Order: sequence, then structure tokens, then C-alpha cells
Amino acid sequence: MSVLLQISDPHFGTEQGPVMQALEQLARAQRPELVVLSGDITQRATRAQFRAARAFVDRLGAPAVLAIPGNHDIPLFALGTRLLNPYGRYREAFGPELEPEFESAHCLVVAVNTTRWYRHEDGEVSAAQIERVATRLAGATAQQLRVVVVHQPLAVTLPEDAKNRLHGRDAAVPRWAAAGADLVLGGHIHLPFVRPLHEAFPDCTRALWAIQAGTAVSSRVRRGAPNSVNLIRCTDRLSRHCVIERWDCAADAARFEIAATHTLPLAEAPASKHAG
Repeated sequence: MSVLLQISDPHFGTEQGPVMQALEQLARAQRPELVVLSGDITQRATRAQFRAARAFVDRLGAPAVLAIPGNHDIPLFALGTRLLNPYGRYREAFGPELEPEFESAHCLVVAVNTTRWYRHEDGEVSAAQIERVATRLAGATAQQLRVVVVHQPLAVTLPEDAKNRLHGRDAAVPRWAAAGADLVLGGHIHLPFVRPLHEAFPDCTRALWAIQAGTAVSSRVRRGAPNSVNLIRCTDRLSRHCVIERWDCAADAARFEIAATHTLPLAEAPASKHAG
């Protein structure tokens, strides 16, 4: 079984020490194969904040880390850096690749950089990115859970969050579903939930699930949504399901505790050159 730990929107610069310690304890106990950082790793994209984030992630002790930048990971006030080298500080801490991939016998995880230096908060996915991800998904084996990681959400649950939805989503969702995607992990709005994208997008002809994470360790929590992370448990994909666990940590708590569990049915994987 593979265990993925999704950490989103830690906003280093606003991190809480006790919550960080609790998350380190959770990671040591659960021993995830992969830590997924779905953006807004820092609050103001300073080198000090990136160094603190990198040191924290290293302390989690996972064999692999897959990270993407969020809109907060591009310098906001250093205008020259934002224009000429928007991802320079991010790359110093998390490596040169802005759209990394992870692959094991049980899962394929494909990341998409949805930030743009010319956008303050909004994210977008281009036609070229949509096709790159679809091609990669289509090449997965029948046994692999197929996961896409973005920062801004594809779907929301509250009217006030509608403005935060990813530009290009109407083209991305049906294309990725047809290519075999099972889950799309996101963040940005600090509100955890699991939703069926195939019910929200009429052109989506196959089951595809949106997995949103709250803010992992930041003090910038939303009302009613404490610090939280997601654990994704995937056995051989041929079992046709995976389990999503949300783990919460109240500000005055000493540990993360399981708050919700979703057992998600998965659609049959489309045929690929690796099938069988």
C-alpha cells in the first residue's frame, strides 16, 4: 500500500510551532511514501521562509517530496524579481522542476504549475499543460492510481470561493478524466473537502474526484476549518477504490487526529500501452 501525505498552504512566515511538531509526529507515525506540497509554501516568498519550509519538510522524513508553487511563492513586493526571476527563490529551496512527477508501482502523480507571474491570486492551466498531463496519464499502468496536483481549486463548495476556481478548468477536467485521472489534489482556499468532479462538469464522462486540503500549519485558518492535511491510501488500483483521510489539528491541540474518511470508488482505467 502507498500512503501519500498532502500538505497545502503552510504559508511559512505564519507557521505555528506546536502544529508543526504535531505534523512531524503524524508523518513519523504514518510513514508516507510521498509528501505532496500543493502550493503556497510561504507567505511572502522570502529566502528565509523557503529555508524554514525546506527544513520542515526534510524533518518529515518521507522518501520523496513533490512540490508545486502557489501564488504566494512568487515575490509580491520585489517587483524586479517577480518580473525577471519569479521562481528563483522557490527553485533554490525545492529544485528546478516546477511540474515534477512521482511514480511507483501503486501510483502516478503529475504536478501542474497553475501560477503565473502576472496574476496576483488567480491560477490558470494552458492547453499545452492540459495535453502534457493527459499524455502522461494515458501512459500509466492499469495498477496505478492517477493523481494530478494543482494549486487553485477546480471546484468549490461556497459561493464566495467561486472567484478562486482555476482558469481553464472546463477544458482540463474532461480531458484529464478521459485520460484516466482519478484524483485532483488542490489547495489555495484553506477549506478541506472531497467532491465528485464528474457531477459538476457535464463533459466529464468518467469518475474524477477533487481532493482539497486546508492549511497545514499556518495561523491563517478559516472559520470552522482548523489546520488539516490529507492522507491518501492506495492499494493496487485494480481494487477500484482508494481512501482519503482528513486529519485535523486544533490550534491548542498537541496532535493531528482523524476527522473524516472517504472511500472513493474509482472508474475502470482506460486502456493504455502498459495495460495488462
